[in-house]
Amino acid sequence: MTSSNTNTIPNVPFTLNKYHVSEEYGFLLPLPRTDLPEYYQPWMKIARNLTDLIEAHTLRNEVNKLPLLDPGYLQGHRELRLARMALSFITMGYVWQEGEHGIVKTLPRNLAIPYCALSRLLGLPPILVHADGALSNWKKKNPSGPMEIENLDLIVCLPGGDSFKGFFLVTLLVELAAVPGIKAMAAVINAVLECDDRSLKRALEDLASSIQSMTEALKQMHAHVDPATFYGMIRIFLSGWRDNSSMPEGLVYEGVQEDPLQYSGGSAAQSSVLHCFDELLGVRHGKDSAAFLSRMRDYMPSSHKQLVLDISAGPSLRHYVLDVGKPELMGAFNGCVAQLVALRNYHIVVVSRFITVPAARVRERRSRAEPSAEILTRAPSSLEERGTGGSGVMSFLKSVRDTTKEAAIPWDGNKTPTA
Repeated sequence: MTSSNTNTIPNVPFTLNKYHVSEEYGFLLPLPRTDLPEYYQPWMKIARNLTDLIEAHTLRNEVNKLPLLDPGYLQGHRELRLARMALSFITMGYVWQEGEHGIVKTLPRNLAIPYCALSRLLGLPPILVHADGALSNWKKKNPSGPMEIENLDLIVCLPGGDSFKGFFLVTLLVELAAVPGIKAMAAVINAVLECDDRSLKRALEDLASSIQSMTEALKQMHAHVDPATFYGMIRIFLSGWRDNSSMPEGLVYEGVQEDPLQYSGGSAAQSSVLHCFDELLGVRHGKDSAAFLSRMRDYMPSSHKQLVLDISAGPSLRHYVLDVGKPELMGAFNGCVAQLVALRNYHIVVVSRFITVPAARVRERRSRAEPSAEILTRAPSSLEERGTGGSGVMSFLKSVRDTTKEAAIPWDGNKTPTA
């Protein structure tokens, strides 16, 4: 949030409604559609059978036989999101069906043309993003049951079995754990606008509690995802064609543009939640990390990106807390920063187990030229130590963790704080 008096958040109660953010589901798409009208069944038939088609090495043949369908008959936001999600998953399977050594350079026109048209309508790039895999790819097994992992399933899957499902469902639960924090964020903004310190303290405490719940939800990754399966099988299907040595030129979208286009793969950095919390708390990341995070905002639904931008341009929470100088507000503010640091620390632990350690094992086997049928050996060498979004994953995560620490207000509980 900016320290300027000029901001885009008006002096009226701030609400999340215009950003298409739900008080029940947060950034998740509420109750996604799970099927499309008959005309679009050729897309859904392939999307529902991606794993079998990829494992049989027949997905590309099936895609090449698809009719060129007109997305103009889709009705409503949920149908548009489902159609785009289905084509996103099909695209990733088509590109990576044969791994990093059997890559295609062109997406066929019968897939590329409707996919790019849908992506333009929704303001998203034509590649699988967090909003597809985590925010709109879910359904309840029992419609009246709870939003718990045992009662949740994915609409569309790629190879990886239960680990693939577990990865995206745990990610969904992290998003769901953020919902009280998202509501608290709106309450924080209103409290600052109204100079209501009692409400501000309560909202900051709710925000800290929500971030702590996000960390607890992330811990479920260990129970539901096998590291070898994630590293050796799943990651390549989430990879993009930017900052990827396997596809240095990018991908040609036939019938859309003659020159190849480059897009980053799916990344947790595409989640709007932490962007919002960073802006609210005044976290300022280093140049390279900030540039990557700024680029990732182009991979968010446009209304969610606008929320991030509006919070950034709004009144500064940190400066308000400093100006008021009340110990209870400084303590509550620093509590939020501490929980955000703890979440980022735990994310580093998860990435170490699911990426860094498996990468070291793969390098060791390759250096000894050991023949192995182990799933780890299928991992693409181009992704070693890199995130699917194209970042140097561990250095990036440590950088954003360290700059998050710097957002805390220096204060020992007795002396006057400094900015």
